[in-house]
Amino acid sequence: MLFTKANKRKIKIQQSWTVLIYAKVKSTACIEGKAMKAVLMTAPGNPEVLQLREIANPLPPQNTELLVRLKAAGINPIDTKLRKRGTFYPDKMAAILGCDGAGIVEAVGTGVKRFQVGDEVFFCSGGLGEHQGNYAEFTTVEERFVAAKPKSVSFIEAAAAPLVLITAWEALYERGRLEPGEKVLIHAGAGGVGHVAIQLAKLKGADVFTTISNQEKADFVNNLGADYIINYQKDDFVKAVLDWTNGEGVDLAFDTVGGETFEKTFPAIRIYGDIVTILQPSDSTNWKIARQRNLRIGLELMLTPMLQGLIEAQTHHGEILQQCAKWMDEEKLKICVNRTFALEEVGKAHELLEAGSMIGKLVVGIG
Repeated sequence: MLFTKANKRKIKIQQSWTVLIYAKVKSTACIEGKAMKAVLMTAPGNPEVLQLREIANPLPPQNTELLVRLKAAGINPIDTKLRKRGTFYPDKMAAILGCDGAGIVEAVGTGVKRFQVGDEVFFCSGGLGEHQGNYAEFTTVEERFVAAKPKSVSFIEAAAAPLVLITAWEALYERGRLEPGEKVLIHAGAGGVGHVAIQLAKLKGADVFTTISNQEKADFVNNLGADYIINYQKDDFVKAVLDWTNGEGVDLAFDTVGGETFEKTFPAIRIYGDIVTILQPSDSTNWKIARQRNLRIGLELMLTPMLQGLIEAQTHHGEILQQCAKWMDEEKLKICVNRTFALEEVGKAHELLEAGSMIGKLVVGIG
């Protein structure tokens, strides 16, 4: 090769890229080829199928991926459902569950632009049976799906947040089209999704009605800013809503309970109003009142982008988390963690979640 000025420049650029690539992946050397602890779902079944094992670490991050050293993982109802019935990808067992994660960037792929080694992040990615979930010490995740962790909260709180934040945001702001000054009924306001939904509704400037089952939960949702609190164990929530709205009903109802609660809510919604549910309506649902009141029905499943491989929608999830992180740092939004478990105690956490009637979220602390 003739060492012309152009060739010298080309060689210099190639050398620069070599240095850059080495610099970006060199931090994986401390874990590559070693084992990590992870909770494997060995088969569908009871919590006993969740086994703590040592497995190979993830491969170094590719292109726009991050390698994250997980510090905590959130536990959600989807985890227990997949454990009982099997994942969406039964041919890829054993599986690592857990959609929600928070941790520290350990290494970055060559195409990563927004994050660097040492950054603290949180996200909802994996855990459905195809891509590895977050009941583990390490995982890889596409940078577009990730947000910078709120500086004011712990990894435990951050890991509790992603799925419930995205679910409540989509249900209220996107499916339900909630506007300032409107009235919204949120079922199970003390639950994981419910307690976040109350806060997002108040941030939008809405009047919030919510259902709870005891005084402890009433006090909890009152502190979150709920305007009208209904103990459904003692009072007819439909009558209470109609009394408070002069017989008109709420503009939007958000059903986080499902079953008969979904259908029973129809009369509490104003004519031409909206109802959004995160559960699949029963085949026996009587739609007569919904039709007579000309209600708009919304179905919310925040997992759709992951299941369908919708990159743009998953990127939007990262944007939602970044806005919520800003509100958390401004003390306008908070996540309630009910209890924390060690990685080897994931089965116990599943049992507690399945028992129901719990305030806030459960989280696994890692490392």
